[in-house]
Amino acid sequence: MNKKFDVVVIGGGIIGCSIAYYLAKENIHVAVLEGQQVGQKTTKAAAGMLGAHSEWDHSESFFTFARNSQLTYFHLQEELKELCGIDIELKKGGIFKLAYTDLEKKQLTPLLTQTSALWYNQEELKKQILGIHPNIIGAAYIEDDVNVLPVSVCNAFCKSAQILGASIFEYTHVFQIQKNDSHYLIKTTNGDFEAKTIVVASGVWSNSLFGQLGLHHEIIPVKGECISVKSEKVALKHTLFHEQNYIVPRNDGRLVIGATMVDNEWNENPSLKGIESLIQNAKKMLPEIEDMKIDSFWAGLRPRTLDYNPFIGTHPEEDQILFATGHFRNGILLAPATGKLIRDLILKRKVNRNWIEAFKINR
Repeated sequence: MNKKFDVVVIGGGIIGCSIAYYLAKENIHVAVLEGQQVGQKTTKAAAGMLGAHSEWDHSESFFTFARNSQLTYFHLQEELKELCGIDIELKKGGIFKLAYTDLEKKQLTPLLTQTSALWYNQEELKKQILGIHPNIIGAAYIEDDVNVLPVSVCNAFCKSAQILGASIFEYTHVFQIQKNDSHYLIKTTNGDFEAKTIVVASGVWSNSLFGQLGLHHEIIPVKGECISVKSEKVALKHTLFHEQNYIVPRNDGRLVIGATMVDNEWNENPSLKGIESLIQNAKKMLPEIEDMKIDSFWAGLRPRTLDYNPFIGTHPEEDQILFATGHFRNGILLAPATGKLIRDLILKRKVNRNWIEAFKINR
């Protein structure tokens, strides 16, 4: 088996598979090395909100990057389905960012300056969402903040990349990287690989590779728990969002309720405390939640950097080593833009300097 590649991407989540897809489109000989199965860790645990506006509390650079990525999804849906046959299950309907008090309404003012955001008062909101909690005084509505099924997106990127010539190696854990003249030797549980360029895209599991590559950066795991419920009575068309809590409707009628945030936690098992808090917060948005049937529950580890912005860029001293990790709550949203940015850096194309500065490793 030939294990020599132009680019080796370490990490087979949605970020790594997006990078592989965009590189394969340029006829670059690329491989993805995944320690377990593609898309079965952090990606699988995500709810899949594309909340460029609803998650916006960052810099203008972050917002423009997130918005670029969000808009990419609208044509990526057809592009990937035509190529590989997988539906990423983009669900329209947008997000209502809820307000319970006048202060919370005031805090939504910056968001409402965006032309894509509209304010719905209490009466207007009741007409849109039957059974909404009476304590909610209104909401900012963002039509473009839709959602996708994360594993489907990841699999679509993966399969499409393979169709275009990429190689995917599952159950291939990377434990050492060595520089040999003009290439890198990547030692794994599946033998050695050679690459001219390496991209580290392994989320919370990137820390050991940072150390090996001479960096002292740290990715902090933030545990997030979710629960899925079913209802034959409530047909929710829009995502409800309040203070990092959400109810996301799926195409099959299920509702995903999330998500807790437990800092510096490596345990991936859901806790009773976490699940209980999700249910209580959801009932404050949609009281009928308490009568719904539990479908499933799970947890995952979000990768957070110290300043909450992802690392997307080149090693400070090695141009052929790149990073795409630390996406925290926004890995699904930022996957397309991250894939395109890494592609452009590898091909030495002109890129947005504000994005480079915002996400560079040695910021």
